[in-house]
Amino acid sequence: MPANQISAKGRRGRGAGWALLPALVIRREKKRRASSNCSREVESGEERCWGKLYDFKFIKKTLGRDYYYTQPDMFRRVVRQSKFRHVFGQAVKNDQCYDDIRVSRVTWDSSFCAVNPKFVAIIIEASGGGAFLVLPLHKTGRIDKSYPTVCGHTGPVLDIDWCPHNDQVIASGSEDCTVMVWQIPENGLALPLSEPAVVLEGHSKRVGIVSWHPTARNVLLSAGCDNLIIVWNVGTGEAMINLEDMHQDMIYSVCWNRNGSLICTTSKDKKIRVIDPRKEKITVEKDKAHEGARPMRAIFLSDGNIFTTGFSRMSERQVALWNPQNMDEPIALHELDSSNGVLLPFYDPDTNVVYLCGKGDSSIRYFEVTEETPYVHFLNTYSSKEPQRGMGYMPKRGLDVNKCEISRFYKLQERKCEPIIMTVPRKSDLFQDDLYPDTAGPDAALEAEDWFEGKNADPILISLKHGYIPGKNRDLKVVKKNFLDNKLAVKKKTENSVPGSKPAAATPSIQNEAKLDEILKEIKTLKDLIGSQDKRIAKLEEQMAKIAI
Repeated sequence: MPANQISAKGRRGRGAGWALLPALVIRREKKRRASSNCSREVESGEERCWGKLYDFKFIKKTLGRDYYYTQPDMFRRVVRQSKFRHVFGQAVKNDQCYDDIRVSRVTWDSSFCAVNPKFVAIIIEASGGGAFLVLPLHKTGRIDKSYPTVCGHTGPVLDIDWCPHNDQVIASGSEDCTVMVWQIPENGLALPLSEPAVVLEGHSKRVGIVSWHPTARNVLLSAGCDNLIIVWNVGTGEAMINLEDMHQDMIYSVCWNRNGSLICTTSKDKKIRVIDPRKEKITVEKDKAHEGARPMRAIFLSDGNIFTTGFSRMSERQVALWNPQNMDEPIALHELDSSNGVLLPFYDPDTNVVYLCGKGDSSIRYFEVTEETPYVHFLNTYSSKEPQRGMGYMPKRGLDVNKCEISRFYKLQERKCEPIIMTVPRKSDLFQDDLYPDTAGPDAALEAEDWFEGKNADPILISLKHGYIPGKNRDLKVVKKNFLDNKLAVKKKTENSVPGSKPAAATPSIQNEAKLDEILKEIKTLKDLIGSQDKRIAKLEEQMAKIAI
């Protein structure tokens, strides 16, 4: 037997019997396993390596405890090269957190938090309806109980989402079956906000999901417990697309793809569906993507693949990667653990990193998705003591590029919101081009009307080399269609068709007269209302005078 080899035999006689192991010296590191494919059996001190069982305690005792021995060269541990291998998470100091916040206790699996480069919005407990806080990012520390809220819903708020094209516009869905869109003042709220910019009514049950279109201005999607998905034109307040009879059970998640031409949904019937909303057609469907009964989540990746989280039949949490062109088998499927919290995925399309935050967990796992096997590569885990009740994810343009910050989370605890910063350690202070490719900016690539007509466009990208400088946000204008205009348009056509009719230039004056009549009617109803209130006040004053006597 060569001098550089040693025989070792498994204690229980399993494996290949006497095996030849090369005496390969690895640096002293007691906790490192003998190879990347070993699973340790602590009680016996044995390790299974590529299907063979070896007594590594015997080897260490014979050749010294500071040496580890592995299988022949073909099984040597190879570390995959990645610039995100050493990403680490760090919570900010206490004075930079948001304290004394009564985070909502409603039983709904949404993130309860939405963030953009100006504000952080948090769904909170509220008596007599639903409300959420909107705080400027710099307003850290203890939040006073009297701080103004957005409080127009009559039922608990279930989901909120900032508009990607206007940092002062936010949408909310509620148990009161409505979707509301709010315009937040530039410097935050000074008074409670109860009047939304627009109310979108069309669902018959609670609305649990709201999501803005990634590239088209003023296009909003909502999904409710009535198994209905509606795509709205917020600029006119109209429901443009109703996706009925596509889901037979509760919808768990909805996600747009990169250019907003498709949506991916998961539901309680354990199916993943890829839908073209404008054609109102299911393009791809996969049954039992995850066999467990607990909720699934699905997101589109930038290359068109679908990343899902769910549960196995034995209630073990899983992640999977799917190709929509062939959904028979997943590209990759990994089991994580046996916890029962729903995994919320957050995706960075610039770096292809997926972050998984489990509700009730105290950790954030992150994975890199590549074209190399096994396709979904585990990077690391950020762990803390407090469990998370929700999570907000900052868009790339809100990060500090000078500190090599690649993501920032806003972790909701029972009475606190704690920012967590994910950083790639670099020695240089220069701008890191490989970490910050051009990212989606705040400008819309399409108007709502163009998208509804069938046009598609990728997001308009911006460079973060000199940091993101927010521009002036224009106010959200809702122009509801006037049905009188349609009638007048028909009248105009008939007039033009009649010979000897008056010229079309007279039509604007007719429209103005119609609008004037409408305004006069409204003034009359208001006068009547004031008159009735005056009479009621007079009666009450008389009753009070009698009581005083």
